[in-house]
Amino acid sequence: MLEPERLSHAGRVDALKALERHAAWIQAQQVHLLAALDADAQAALPEGKWNESVEGEWNFACEEVACALKLSGTTAAKRLQVARELDRHYPTTLGMLERGEISYMQAVAVTEACAVLDPLLAAQVEAAVTQKMPGLATGQTRRALAREIVRADPQGAEERHRKRKRERQLVHYPQDDGMAMWGAILPAEQAARMNQAVDAHAATLPDEGRTLEQKRVDALFDLVVNRTTTVGATTTVGATGTGTGSTRTEQASGGRSAAVVQVTVPLDVLIGESEEPAQLKGYGPITAGQAREIAFAEGTIWRRLIIEPKTGMLVKTDPTTYKPTAETERHVIARDGRCTFPTCQMPAHRCDLDHIQPFNHDNPAAGGQTVPENLGPLCRRHHLMKTHHPGWRVTRDPDTGVTTWTAPTGHTYTNPPHNYLE
Repeated sequence: MLEPERLSHAGRVDALKALERHAAWIQAQQVHLLAALDADAQAALPEGKWNESVEGEWNFACEEVACALKLSGTTAAKRLQVARELDRHYPTTLGMLERGEISYMQAVAVTEACAVLDPLLAAQVEAAVTQKMPGLATGQTRRALAREIVRADPQGAEERHRKRKRERQLVHYPQDDGMAMWGAILPAEQAARMNQAVDAHAATLPDEGRTLEQKRVDALFDLVVNRTTTVGATTTVGATGTGTGSTRTEQASGGRSAAVVQVTVPLDVLIGESEEPAQLKGYGPITAGQAREIAFAEGTIWRRLIIEPKTGMLVKTDPTTYKPTAETERHVIARDGRCTFPTCQMPAHRCDLDHIQPFNHDNPAAGGQTVPENLGPLCRRHHLMKTHHPGWRVTRDPDTGVTTWTAPTGHTYTNPPHNYLE
């Protein structure tokens, strides 16, 4: 029996990782059993066919699984669906789960994301993503899948986007303690502009003891109810080698700061020679058509961006002062996209820009310079952890952009940079 109290702190982390691999193996065995149960149930259907009009009417595997595992019917049905898809269409993913190389939630992500594709395209996407998955968290896996799906099926992605755009709607759900959730399902580029407008307006509000999130909610209410509008968008367009970009800023009434929305897209996509996906800051991959629509909107101003052809990383050189210049700050935020701590999803524009090697105030030339290679966005939590928690260290490879974190136990965790070519 495992006795945590007899292990060192590092040993507990090693044991946790080993148990996670075992858990993945066990979940893979569950997948095999669930797929077999589902096959048994479908074989017993009239003429062996699934009843499409009333899903699950004659397939009682769902009820059996729900009772055996003490799950709701909905959860049991989802487990069966994932098992069926993994068993039939994604043997590579299932094999990786069985070997403990990925988590069950990553395997679920593959089945969910690829559900919109035909089997051949789904297999193509799986092949492109599985080699990266062992080094990715679940959220990173979903973003990689989304990008490969747009790349593999650009026309289908455009059509699905048009269909979902027609289905846009407001959503309003009551919550406990007299609260409610209010929002909208709308095109990602519009959501990004709205989010940035809220941030810009929130920055103009006095603190009055409010947290940033409280100010953002109050700013949204003010913008909607009082109609004090701040709108705008920035489009940054990058190409392999030397590229161009654009900035669009609209100033509405009220004299408030304009909001910025950033889209990064290869130059050949911008001019219509490629249908590769673009990247919408704060959302992820979007279709080439969406990117062109944003880039060529009325009032767009262009800004140049340089990308290293082999790695897809942004390349930039800036002066060395303790406080980053606005241009350096924009570059680092665009380059990394999110907090550089592995698994953290905090958008870079809401992070602190941290010196990886501490800035030398007495002799800046001696090290710790304020250049993009020595800067990285960290959310406030991970910034405080790096600065004040003993034992946490971080390095960044200037050639690959990979950030490596070393825990007090000696375990290392890597976070790959955003690649604008993938």
